[in-house]
Amino acid sequence: MVSYTERMVSVRNGMFNVQVAEGGSGEPLIYLHGAGGYVGWPEYLDRLAQDYHVYAPAHPGVGKSTGLNNLDDLWDLVQFFEEFLDALGIERCHLIGHSYGGFCAAELAAHRPDRIARLVLVNSLGLWLEKKPVADFFILTPDERREMMWHDPDSELARAYVAQPTEAEERLEYTMDRIQTLQSVAKFTWPIPERGLTKRAHRITMPTLVVWGDSDQVISPEYGEAFRELLPNATLTVIPECGHIPQLERPDAFFDSVLGFLHD
Repeated sequence: MVSYTERMVSVRNGMFNVQVAEGGSGEPLIYLHGAGGYVGWPEYLDRLAQDYHVYAPAHPGVGKSTGLNNLDDLWDLVQFFEEFLDALGIERCHLIGHSYGGFCAAELAAHRPDRIARLVLVNSLGLWLEKKPVADFFILTPDERREMMWHDPDSELARAYVAQPTEAEERLEYTMDRIQTLQSVAKFTWPIPERGLTKRAHRITMPTLVVWGDSDQVISPEYGEAFRELLPNATLTVIPECGHIPQLERPDAFFDSVLGFLHD
């Protein structure tokens, strides 16, 4: 297991304090988590940290990260991420975003393409197809999430992912953390998780890999093709027998694709 640390990073003179897990060595790589919430340093980040210095922040309002009240709209959010890079002392980095993290990553890449060397979007929010609307994941029950997010929803991994603590105090803490995370995500993605990216996509000129699980029922695979067609320098990898979280459900296929792209 790669050694990692967690710390709080001050942005804009303390207006934001960001919880960040980091580890590894090499070129800087930012990993932005999805609406499932901040989980510190998940084991799969070890695969990235073997070749890169990985930073995995909690979004404003998620985990211990503060400052969500200082963000009113998408423009504020994008400026926050730009200043977060400044606070880390990073001029240019690789950027991976999963789901809601992909939404943020794509918008940051459109705003400051000069600061992103390579971009990876994983089952990403950010577009809207009328014929294939994104599921309203804010109202899904744990069982509904499990059915829609996993190719094999009956697997031990899928069941463990949505399992809730049995102890009352821990269950309450879990529920409050879940509500806090969804409120933070909803501020920028509800009711439709699309904020005009198609008008800015031409600016995302860096090499981009779009990764999708072919069984994702939250954000259907058609969105992967839509991203590929929209972005100027994008390739698409569709992982078979895989749902919304390929880094967990099909990690070998996922990292073969992602690391091959980053090393190219």
